[in-house]
Amino acid sequence: MKNRTGLVSVSFRALSCEEIIEITASAGLDGIEWGSDVHVPPKDPGHAKNVAGATRAAGLAVTSYGSYYRAGAYGENYRAEFAALLDTALILGAPVIRVWAGETGSRDTPDEKRARLVAETQEIADMAAEKKIRVAFECHNGTLTDEYHSSVRLMREIGRANVRMYWQPDERRDFSYNLEALEAILPYLETVHVFHWPEPGVRLPLADGAEVWPKYFETIAAADKTPAYLLEFMPDDDPASLPREARTLRRFLSGAVR
Repeated sequence: MKNRTGLVSVSFRALSCEEIIEITASAGLDGIEWGSDVHVPPKDPGHAKNVAGATRAAGLAVTSYGSYYRAGAYGENYRAEFAALLDTALILGAPVIRVWAGETGSRDTPDEKRARLVAETQEIADMAAEKKIRVAFECHNGTLTDEYHSSVRLMREIGRANVRMYWQPDERRDFSYNLEALEAILPYLETVHVFHWPEPGVRLPLADGAEVWPKYFETIAAADKTPAYLLEFMPDDDPASLPREARTLRRFLSGAVR
């Protein structure tokens, strides 16, 4: 299966949806993860329909709906919060909704709170499954997916086939840890956010990651996984850098094909 590449729209929050579509297509990428905070907010079905149509008219796929839904953050209102996102994902034709695993890190989340988050995720996953949509957690600091042991535990606790994981290297950790994390998350892997931040506060072109990213891609290919590979953020926040980053991504991926 061909590797699927794309852009996370929040990489360029200041650009319009039309501009995001244009630069993604021009860079030769395959699709877009539309963000829910700026580009495609929930509860605006007309706009979502227009964005979906324009995306496909440009020959691009909607890879995912990048929401900022935080499991456990909405009290008893979580069903309505998620339903609005689910409706928008359906209009977009997004096969997966990205979510976050709570509001506190794995070490700071009591077991009782974790259990409530698991139960909520099971419920929203079932809502999504009825619409044939997947739910995927982003690896993120300050959530239950802040390290891979907690992430794998969370997947097992939830126990839903349509609950998956994003993966990205953690700039606070070394290559050995990040490779271990990727290997642990592989059974649940849905999407990879691609960028090269070798340490906190340092953002470099993807080409500077030639010692690590091809190894990550080889590990994924060896497991016969076919996630979406989405460029997230340019090292200089400049849209003009996207074609270069896209070329590097394709070059690294082509070397990982088995």
